[in-house]
Amino acid sequence: MARHDRWVMLTTLAVLQVLAIVTGVYAMTTDFSLSALTSGSSPTEPTASPAEGSSPAPVVTSGPVLARLSVKSGDGPLPTKGTLTRLLTSALGDNALGSRVGAVVLDAATGERIFASGADTPMTPASTTKIVICAAALASLGPDTRLSTRVVQGAKPGGIVLVGGGDPFLAGPSARPSYPKQASLATLADRTATTLKAQGVKKVTLSYDTSLFTGSPSAPGWKPNYIPDGEVAPIYALTMDEGRQNPRFHMPRVSNPPQYAATAFAGLLAKRGIAVSGTVRPAKAPAGAAELGKVDSAPLYSLVEHTLTRSDNDLAEALARHVAIKERQEASFAGGSRAVLAVLQRLGAAQGIALSDGSGLSIRNRISPNALAKIIAMAGSDSYPDLHAIASGMPIAGFSGTLGNGRRFTASDSRGQVGLVRAKTGTLNNINTLAGMATTKDGRLVTFAFMADRVPGTAEPVLDRLAAIVARS
Repeated sequence: MARHDRWVMLTTLAVLQVLAIVTGVYAMTTDFSLSALTSGSSPTEPTASPAEGSSPAPVVTSGPVLARLSVKSGDGPLPTKGTLTRLLTSALGDNALGSRVGAVVLDAATGERIFASGADTPMTPASTTKIVICAAALASLGPDTRLSTRVVQGAKPGGIVLVGGGDPFLAGPSARPSYPKQASLATLADRTATTLKAQGVKKVTLSYDTSLFTGSPSAPGWKPNYIPDGEVAPIYALTMDEGRQNPRFHMPRVSNPPQYAATAFAGLLAKRGIAVSGTVRPAKAPAGAAELGKVDSAPLYSLVEHTLTRSDNDLAEALARHVAIKERQEASFAGGSRAVLAVLQRLGAAQGIALSDGSGLSIRNRISPNALAKIIAMAGSDSYPDLHAIASGMPIAGFSGTLGNGRRFTASDSRGQVGLVRAKTGTLNNINTLAGMATTKDGRLVTFAFMADRVPGTAEPVLDRLAAIVARS
């Protein structure tokens, strides 16, 4: 879909979201639970890591709840600094936030700080890391880029190679329809079988190539339980259904995603009249090998929106590696981190950022509140059209993604701002973060980041209160 057509679609979806807000207001005034309104369409966010949905689900990804997303049109008067400072300072004193907190509110149009407390202190960002990864991916690769999975001719007669293109969203045989639409292993088998039959080939040997990504499949700073608990799969260039044994559930993950995907592909070929003999093994595809079939992912802007809305760890890690490839770094955790920082440096937004992974699972990541709020402001600006998917992909308070799980923006001091805040959550043990945007009551677009990385329990209700204060200022 062209970007022009995409924005036409988003305008249409505005009507749907207005109806959703009316429904939400009605639910609150009649004591209906917001969890009942969102049950089944939104994930829960596990304590151990940034949230993921048990399965990808359609979500409204446009930004009309924030009625004036563009900083050019969000030009109402700035909120009164004294009042905002008093309210935010009081909320930041809540003991639930723990002993280290950083906060900032920026005017999206000018970058002026409306409020700041520890704004330049790099802190553990948890899943808000995905904001900077997605910004780098959009800026480096472009929003219309697609990830390709291919089958090529092998080095020996009768041999074919399944070449991983770094698309963990590749759908396996039992995947259900999703948004964004996934590239399909079954479609790849259709196309490959058609080509082979046209060549008179009905029996092949199958290998698989994962050489696009390099290095360790797990990152420094990851807890040993993350992969067994299903928070993320081992990172490889060939993966289907994000390494899930059952695409409807986030766990268990398979220990060898490339082998699992290639074996499934062999079965799909057999059903299409192409017998696969011998053992499916890893092998590098010959340089310049003839292509037998190819499938492409959804465009990058859709993948970014999904990554942010669903807090998709696997896709975030893949995006970081694709940035590394484009920026001529090795496609590893270290290479991805260097490449992302190089892109952010070109954007003038690298200060206060140090990375070890792309998902935010690593406790070694450090990002300042100001860095997050600055990048979000850029995403809402007409000056950076390629970054708009960050703004449209962030969850909507009370409605979508990790803010639509029935736990967020439900307290009396925040539920009045349901639908009026877009923000990315971050959750690890003893770490809670929230960074996003809101239009003030007078129509000024502002961005914010609130971060606490020494939390004694959970600080999510306090972070919601802080964002709500900004939205009603």
